[in-house]
Order: sequence, then structure tokens, then C-alpha cells
Amino acid sequence: MNILLFKTLTLQLVNRRGVGLGLLFLGSITIARTKSLVKKDILNTLNVLILLSLKRITFTDGKNIGELKLIGSRDLFYFQEWQIQRIRIVKRADGYYCQLMLKLDARDITPQLESTGHCVGLDMGLKYLYADSNGNTVEPPKYYRKAEKRLNKLNRRKSKKFKRGQKQSNNYKKASQKYAKGHLKVSRQREEFAKKLALRLIQSNDLIAYEDLKVKNLVRNRKLAKSINDAGWSQLRKWIEYFGIKYGRLTIAVNPAYTSQECLNCGRLVKKSLSVRTHVCLCGYIEDRDKMAALNILKKATIGHIGSWSSDLNAWGDLSSILVGSNTCQDNLSQ
Repeated sequence: MNILLFKTLTLQLVNRRGVGLGLLFLGSITIARTKSLVKKDILNTLNVLILLSLKRITFTDGKNIGELKLIGSRDLFYFQEWQIQRIRIVKRADGYYCQLMLKLDARDITPQLESTGHCVGLDMGLKYLYADSNGNTVEPPKYYRKAEKRLNKLNRRKSKKFKRGQKQSNNYKKASQKYAKGHLKVSRQREEFAKKLALRLIQSNDLIAYEDLKVKNLVRNRKLAKSINDAGWSQLRKWIEYFGIKYGRLTIAVNPAYTSQECLNCGRLVKKSLSVRTHVCLCGYIEDRDKMAALNILKKATIGHIGSWSSDLNAWGDLSSILVGSNTCQDNLSQ
């Protein structure tokens, strides 16, 4: 399977006038993510790149962008010419970013990990970002909550400078840019945290099972929408699946229905509200609610369940993830 990746060079774009267009921030992302970038702020697309030297390119698509200089440790010949499929200049709150889409198989340039013999189930939540089947929990970073006071202050400053029906002043544009930068910082913090956490999970486990949550439906709850968006469940899942393909690990999404109510020992449904954090069954089985849910998720993933990728990652070329045999990690569940 050929995996198409964006591999953005960590370089700075400078035009003829010497005006900096921003540092590149994005790392390697899948081609499926390009759809979210196709907006009016994209200034340039397919077949507009002429290689002049190791550090300079010229755009000839009639947009009058002209010649740009690349500043950084890498150059345009870091990859083969035929690998560069597309180049884009994308506007962000803190500048313009150049994205080079490369055609390559990530597994050809990534050393495969040794088998660990471990598997884990993840139960996503708000009290904890996730609780795993081993009893470990990860606290949510709550980047937006921490920055909310500062963001509201910047938004008020911006609103005070707004003039209805008139051309906006430079002070308004500066205030608007500061406000946008604040949100951009929060989104990048959340993305980097999810990336590091997903890589750690992939490196320490051969199989990762998680809930197939429909976040778009969950955020319809007004009382929980802010906390759900701030938790970053979708980002964590995206990077778990990406690193799973890259390093050859099994990643499986299972149906989340009744995972916190079905008794792991006898299978009886024990209904409980969100405030009840301990599972107590008539059969005598007592366990922490989140840990039991994670164990149920792992159990579902190891009895022949077929997982599925996130809805925005179908460009991998697979309609589903991996069919797991019934005996996978059963020893871990029996302990």
C-alpha cells in the first residue's frame, strides 16, 4: 500500500522584497487532511513550482507571487523531484506556510518497532483524557480552559476597535491578529500533545483499541461541547492511526455502546449515571468504571472485531483497519 504524505520542509519563505512569510510549523500529515486546507486562503496549488536552486523557487501560475527564498536547514533537493506532487502556500494567523506534498511510503523510511507483547484498551473521557485497561490515566491538558481568560480579553480589545460600516483601522487588524494567534497557539498545543501521547502508546503496545466516538454528534450537547472540543479526542485518534500504519501496529476502533455498563465478569448491564464512578455488579464484580470500560473495549477488539479509520482518513486506501484474530492478547484479559 502506497501512503501519500505531506512532508513540509522546515523553512522560511521570503519574497523579493525581503518580507518574511512565516516559519513552517506543520509536520507530516496524511493526504486526507488536504480537504480541510482547500480554502480561499490558499494562494497557490498544483504545478506552479520551478526549481531555480537549492533555496529558491518561482511561482508561474499568474498570481504574481514571483520568486521566494527558502531559509532553513533543508533544501528543495532533500527529496527526489518526482516525489514532489504539489506545493501550496497556506495562510495562518502568524504568517504563510509552504506545504510540499510528497509521494512516498512512510514505512520505507521508518525503522519498524520490535514487538512488545502488550496491548491496551483506551476509554476516552472528560475527567481523564483516557483511562487504559492497565489502570493508568492521563489528565486532560485543558489548553483552551487555561487560555480562555486571555482569549476573552483579546476578543474584547478587538471588539472595541471595530467600526460598523467603516473601513477597519490598522489597530483593529492588529488586535484581530493577536486574537487569532491566541487560538492558533491553543490548537497547536493540543495537536502536539496528542501527537506525543499517541507515539508513546504506539511504541509501548502492539495493539491499541479505542472507542469509535462520533465527536460531531457529541458536541451538540451545549453543556459538554467546550470540554469535548478541548479534550482533543479526534486529534488523539488521528495520530494513533497514523503512527499505527507508520510503525506497523494494530489500531482498532470499536463500538462504544455499553462499554461502561456491561459487566466484564458476567455480561450483565448495570445502568449508572455519569456521577457513579464505580461499577458494582450483582455477581460480586467491583471495578473502577473507567478501567472496566477500557477492559471491555479491549475485549471487543480481540474477539474478531473489524475496526474502522476515522471518517476523514479514508484516503489511506483502506476501507477498514485490521481484522484481529480471536486469540490476540487474550492472556492479558484473563489476568
